[in-house]
Amino acid sequence: MNFMASKQPENSLLGPEADSQRTLYPYVTGTSVVALKYKDGILMAADMGGSYGSTLRYKSVERMKPIGKHSLLGASGEISDFQEILRYLDELILYDNMWDDGNSLGPKEVHNYLTRVMYNRRNKFNPLWNSLVLGGVKNGQKYLGTVSMIGVNFEDNHVATGFGNHLARPILRQEWHENLSYEDGVRLLEKCMRVLLYRDRSAINKLQIAKITEEGMTISQPYSLKTYWEFSAFANPAQGAVGTW
Repeated sequence: MNFMASKQPENSLLGPEADSQRTLYPYVTGTSVVALKYKDGILMAADMGGSYGSTLRYKSVERMKPIGKHSLLGASGEISDFQEILRYLDELILYDNMWDDGNSLGPKEVHNYLTRVMYNRRNKFNPLWNSLVLGGVKNGQKYLGTVSMIGVNFEDNHVATGFGNHLARPILRQEWHENLSYEDGVRLLEKCMRVLLYRDRSAINKLQIAKITEEGMTISQPYSLKTYWEFSAFANPAQGAVGTW
């Protein structure tokens, strides 16, 4: 009888080529997340589109999730990497709860953890292909920060990822103020999301808005914005341009 181990086929899951798998390029991606501080807490908005390359393949992808008792996470980029980050955070929150010491991780601690995870993966040349927004409220203190796929991070009164960094932040800089009410904050986010819908080919008109305060967290049911597509620039975008086809 031949006791020698048989050679694994080349396409076997146990072969050496399966030892290490990396996201070499994002496949199913979500577009911008926009968030801001308002009078009582944090508001965050994201649409529900999932693009397979340039094809809007999925229309019901939730990209905002509660993290523990005090934090809310939104993500742009590769959806599978976002799911991996959520697994990391589930383990973190579970380990924190196991201490049963009456304390719990706040948004600042979770954001710091995410900055280390993203930077660590970048240094291994195996990045998590996401831009993240982390907001929350703990002990009356509002916190809002962002971190990119290579670990670049900062805090601010309003943040955005993807196209939102270019198209929504100017609106937020002009119209945001510290005593923003909930209704005004929602209107401001809807204005930003409407501009992104007009200008970002990966955006869809199906979004959610999440709210987190000291009392708790809610994520709205998906809904659509009222739009107007009869602007002259939309009807004839090349009019007056020089050198167009």
